[in-house]
Amino acid sequence: MATGKIYQGLTELKSQGKSGFAVLVDPEKVAPADMQYLAELCNDAGVDYLLMGGSLIVEHQLEASVKRFKEDSDIPVLLFPGSPAQVTPYADGLLYLSLISGRNPELLIGQHVVSAPAVRASGLEIISTGYMVVDGGRPTTVSYMSHSAPIPSDKPDIALCTAWAGELQGKHVIYMDAGSGAKNPISEEMIKKVGSNIEIPLFIGGGIKTPEKVYDNCKAGANIVVVGNAIERDPLLIKELVQATKEARSSVK
Repeated sequence: MATGKIYQGLTELKSQGKSGFAVLVDPEKVAPADMQYLAELCNDAGVDYLLMGGSLIVEHQLEASVKRFKEDSDIPVLLFPGSPAQVTPYADGLLYLSLISGRNPELLIGQHVVSAPAVRASGLEIISTGYMVVDGGRPTTVSYMSHSAPIPSDKPDIALCTAWAGELQGKHVIYMDAGSGAKNPISEEMIKKVGSNIEIPLFIGGGIKTPEKVYDNCKAGANIVVVGNAIERDPLLIKELVQATKEARSSVK
Protein backbone atom coordinates (compact mmCIF):
# COMPACT_ATOMS: atom_id res chain seq x y z
CA MET A 1 0.00 0.00 0.00
CA ALA A 2 3.02 2.30 0.33
CA THR A 3 3.04 3.60 -3.22
CA GLY A 4 2.14 7.22 -2.58
CA LYS A 5 4.11 10.42 -2.88
CA ILE A 6 5.39 10.37 0.70
CA TYR A 7 6.97 6.96 0.39
CA GLN A 8 8.35 7.78 -3.04
CA GLY A 9 10.08 10.78 -1.49
CA LEU A 10 11.56 8.62 1.26
CA THR A 11 12.88 6.05 -1.18
CA GLU A 12 14.43 8.80 -3.29
CA LEU A 13 16.35 10.03 -0.25
CA LYS A 14 17.55 6.49 0.37
CA SER A 15 18.62 5.88 -3.23
CA GLN A 16 20.51 9.17 -3.31
CA GLY A 17 22.14 8.68 0.09
CA LYS A 18 20.53 11.87 1.37
CA SER A 19 18.60 12.94 4.46
CA GLY A 20 15.48 14.83 5.46
CA PHE A 21 14.27 16.34 8.73
CA ALA A 22 11.08 15.70 10.67
CA VAL A 23 9.60 17.48 13.68
CA LEU A 24 7.82 15.18 16.14
CA VAL A 25 4.86 16.70 17.98
CA ASP A 26 3.10 15.13 20.92
CA PRO A 27 -0.40 16.73 20.92
CA GLU A 28 -0.47 16.28 24.71
CA LYS A 29 2.34 18.82 24.96
CA VAL A 30 1.58 21.21 22.09
CA ALA A 31 -1.98 22.54 22.10
CA PRO A 32 -3.92 22.97 18.84
CA ALA A 33 -3.86 26.74 19.41
CA ASP A 34 -0.06 26.68 19.18
CA MET A 35 0.01 24.84 15.86
CA GLN A 36 -0.10 28.01 13.76
CA TYR A 37 3.16 29.24 15.29
CA LEU A 38 4.75 25.81 14.85
CA ALA A 39 3.59 25.68 11.22
CA GLU A 40 5.15 29.06 10.53
CA LEU A 41 8.47 27.96 12.00
CA CYS A 42 8.43 24.69 10.05
CA ASN A 43 7.52 26.44 6.79
CA ASP A 44 10.25 29.04 7.17
CA ALA A 45 12.92 26.46 8.02
CA GLY A 46 11.97 24.00 5.28
CA VAL A 47 11.01 21.02 7.45
CA ASP A 48 10.35 17.92 5.34
CA TYR A 49 7.78 16.11 7.50
CA LEU A 50 5.75 16.60 10.65
CA LEU A 51 5.21 13.50 12.79
CA MET A 52 2.22 13.63 15.11
CA GLY A 53 1.47 11.27 17.97
CA GLY A 54 2.67 9.91 21.28
CA SER A 55 2.95 6.78 23.36
CA LEU A 56 0.06 7.84 25.59
CA ILE A 57 -2.55 10.40 24.59
CA VAL A 58 -5.15 11.31 27.19
CA GLU A 59 -6.71 14.57 26.05
CA HIS A 60 -7.62 13.44 22.52
CA GLN A 61 -6.25 16.56 20.84
CA LEU A 62 -4.69 14.64 17.94
CA GLU A 63 -7.28 15.38 15.28
CA ALA A 64 -7.65 19.05 16.23
CA SER A 65 -3.87 19.48 16.22
CA VAL A 66 -3.48 17.92 12.79
CA LYS A 67 -6.25 20.03 11.30
CA ARG A 68 -4.86 23.23 12.82
CA PHE A 69 -1.34 22.58 11.52
CA LYS A 70 -2.56 21.80 8.01
CA GLU A 71 -4.49 25.05 7.83
CA ASP A 72 -1.14 26.85 7.70
CA SER A 73 1.25 24.35 6.13
CA ASP A 74 1.60 22.01 3.17
CA ILE A 75 4.26 19.95 4.96
CA PRO A 76 3.15 16.29 4.96
CA VAL A 77 1.81 15.15 8.33
CA LEU A 78 2.57 11.56 9.27
CA LEU A 79 0.82 9.94 12.20
CA PHE A 80 3.18 8.28 14.69
CA PRO A 81 0.61 6.31 16.69
CA GLY A 82 1.10 4.87 20.14
CA SER A 83 -2.28 3.13 20.14
CA PRO A 84 -5.03 2.03 17.71
CA ALA A 85 -7.04 5.12 18.69
CA GLN A 86 -4.46 7.51 17.22
CA VAL A 87 -5.80 7.57 13.66
CA THR A 88 -7.35 10.53 11.88
CA PRO A 89 -8.07 10.92 8.15
CA TYR A 90 -6.98 14.56 8.28
CA ALA A 91 -3.29 13.60 8.20
CA ASP A 92 -1.44 12.64 5.01
CA GLY A 93 0.06 9.32 6.02
CA LEU A 94 0.54 6.88 8.86
CA LEU A 95 3.64 5.08 10.08
CA TYR A 96 2.07 1.70 10.82
CA LEU A 97 4.39 0.67 13.63
CA SER A 98 5.31 -2.89 14.56
CA LEU A 99 7.65 -3.08 17.56
CA ILE A 100 10.07 -5.56 16.00
CA SER A 101 12.69 -5.03 18.71
CA GLY A 102 10.29 -6.30 21.38
CA ARG A 103 8.62 -9.62 22.08
CA ASN A 104 5.15 -8.40 22.99
CA PRO A 105 2.66 -9.86 20.50
CA GLU A 106 0.22 -6.99 21.09
CA LEU A 107 2.65 -4.50 19.55
CA LEU A 108 3.83 -6.88 16.86
CA ILE A 109 0.37 -7.69 15.50
CA GLY A 110 -2.37 -7.60 18.17
CA GLN A 111 -3.14 -3.87 18.09
CA HIS A 112 -2.86 -3.90 14.30
CA VAL A 113 -5.75 -6.35 14.10
CA VAL A 114 -7.82 -3.96 16.23
CA SER A 115 -6.84 -0.89 14.21
CA ALA A 116 -6.96 -2.41 10.71
CA PRO A 117 -10.59 -1.47 9.88
CA ALA A 118 -10.06 2.19 10.85
CA VAL A 119 -6.68 2.33 9.11
CA ARG A 120 -8.06 0.90 5.85
CA ALA A 121 -11.02 3.27 5.95
CA SER A 122 -8.89 6.34 6.71
CA GLY A 123 -7.67 6.92 3.16
CA LEU A 124 -4.19 7.66 4.53
CA GLU A 125 -0.99 6.61 2.84
CA ILE A 126 0.08 3.64 4.99
CA ILE A 127 3.80 3.07 5.50
CA SER A 128 4.56 -0.22 7.22
CA THR A 129 7.26 0.54 9.79
CA GLY A 130 9.66 -1.74 11.63
CA TYR A 131 9.97 0.12 14.93
CA MET A 132 13.10 -0.56 16.97
CA VAL A 133 13.67 0.83 20.46
CA VAL A 134 17.35 1.28 21.36
CA ASP A 135 18.57 1.82 24.92
CA GLY A 136 18.92 5.57 25.42
CA GLY A 137 20.17 5.47 29.00
CA ARG A 138 16.83 5.86 30.72
CA PRO A 139 13.46 4.02 30.79
CA THR A 140 11.04 5.05 28.03
CA THR A 141 7.26 5.06 27.85
CA VAL A 142 7.41 2.57 24.97
CA SER A 143 9.50 0.08 26.94
CA TYR A 144 7.28 0.43 30.00
CA MET A 145 3.99 0.11 28.12
CA SER A 146 5.21 -2.76 25.92
CA HIS A 147 6.99 -4.74 28.66
CA SER A 148 9.92 -5.06 26.25
CA ALA A 149 13.62 -4.49 26.74
CA PRO A 150 15.32 -2.14 24.27
CA ILE A 151 18.21 -3.17 22.04
CA PRO A 152 21.50 -2.55 23.92
CA SER A 153 23.15 0.63 22.67
CA ASP A 154 26.50 -1.11 22.16
CA LYS A 155 25.13 -4.00 20.07
CA PRO A 156 24.94 -2.75 16.45
CA ASP A 157 24.90 -6.32 15.14
CA ILE A 158 21.67 -7.05 17.03
CA ALA A 159 20.19 -3.84 15.61
CA LEU A 160 21.19 -4.85 12.08
CA CYS A 161 19.75 -8.35 12.35
CA THR A 162 16.52 -6.91 13.74
CA ALA A 163 16.34 -4.42 10.87
CA TRP A 164 17.05 -7.19 8.38
CA ALA A 165 14.21 -9.23 9.87
CA GLY A 166 11.84 -6.30 9.42
CA GLU A 167 13.01 -5.70 5.88
CA LEU A 168 12.64 -9.38 4.95
CA GLN A 169 9.12 -9.35 6.38
CA GLY A 170 8.24 -6.55 3.98
CA LYS A 171 8.41 -3.43 6.16
CA HIS A 172 8.67 -0.27 4.09
CA VAL A 173 10.91 1.66 6.51
CA ILE A 174 12.92 1.06 9.68
CA TYR A 175 12.58 3.50 12.58
CA MET A 176 15.27 3.29 15.30
CA ASP A 177 14.33 5.27 18.40
CA ALA A 178 16.22 5.91 21.64
CA GLY A 179 12.97 7.21 23.11
CA SER A 180 11.51 10.56 24.01
CA GLY A 181 13.99 12.61 26.01
CA ALA A 182 16.68 9.93 25.77
CA LYS A 183 19.80 10.58 27.80
CA ASN A 184 21.98 9.07 25.08
CA PRO A 185 21.09 9.24 21.37
CA ILE A 186 21.72 6.30 19.05
CA SER A 187 25.40 6.03 18.15
CA GLU A 188 26.69 6.85 14.68
CA GLU A 189 28.23 3.38 14.66
CA MET A 190 24.83 1.72 14.97
CA ILE A 191 23.23 4.08 12.44
CA LYS A 192 25.96 3.35 9.91
CA LYS A 193 25.80 -0.39 10.53
CA VAL A 194 22.07 -0.52 9.88
CA GLY A 195 21.76 2.21 7.26
CA SER A 196 24.48 0.86 5.00
CA ASN A 197 23.11 -2.68 5.04
CA ILE A 198 19.38 -2.23 4.44
CA GLU A 199 17.68 -1.17 1.22
CA ILE A 200 14.73 0.64 2.78
CA PRO A 201 14.68 4.14 4.33
CA LEU A 202 15.92 4.62 7.90
CA PHE A 203 14.40 6.98 10.49
CA ILE A 204 16.45 7.94 13.56
CA GLY A 205 15.05 9.63 16.68
CA GLY A 206 15.50 10.09 20.41
CA GLY A 207 17.88 12.29 22.36
CA ILE A 208 18.95 14.45 19.41
CA LYS A 209 19.45 18.01 20.70
CA THR A 210 22.01 19.84 18.56
CA PRO A 211 22.65 20.71 14.90
CA GLU A 212 25.97 18.86 15.17
CA LYS A 213 24.20 15.66 16.17
CA VAL A 214 21.72 16.04 13.35
CA TYR A 215 24.55 16.48 10.86
CA ASP A 216 26.46 13.46 12.22
CA ASN A 217 23.34 11.27 12.06
CA CYS A 218 22.74 12.29 8.46
CA LYS A 219 26.32 11.51 7.50
CA ALA A 220 26.11 8.16 9.28
CA GLY A 221 23.16 7.09 7.13
CA ALA A 222 19.91 8.36 8.61
CA ASN A 223 17.43 9.18 5.84
CA ILE A 224 15.07 11.00 8.22
CA VAL A 225 16.25 12.57 11.47
CA VAL A 226 13.40 13.11 13.93
CA VAL A 227 13.53 15.64 16.79
CA GLY A 228 10.78 16.27 19.33
CA ASN A 229 11.75 17.09 22.91
CA ALA A 230 14.49 19.60 22.06
CA ILE A 231 12.04 21.53 19.88
CA GLU A 232 9.37 21.47 22.60
CA ARG A 233 11.87 23.26 24.83
CA ASP A 234 13.05 25.68 22.14
CA PRO A 235 10.97 25.87 18.94
CA LEU A 236 13.42 28.36 17.41
CA LEU A 237 15.94 25.51 17.24
CA ILE A 238 14.07 24.13 14.22
CA LYS A 239 15.88 26.40 11.76
CA GLU A 240 19.34 25.34 12.93
CA LEU A 241 18.46 21.65 12.89
CA VAL A 242 17.03 21.84 9.38
CA GLN A 243 20.07 23.78 8.20
CA ALA A 244 22.33 21.01 9.49
CA THR A 245 20.29 18.49 7.48
CA LYS A 246 20.57 20.62 4.36
CA GLU A 247 24.34 20.92 4.80
CA ALA A 248 24.68 17.16 5.08
CA ARG A 249 22.43 16.70 2.05
CA SER A 250 24.37 19.17 -0.09
CA SER A 251 27.67 17.43 0.75
CA VAL A 252 26.50 14.19 -0.90
CA LYS A 253 27.98 13.89 -4.37
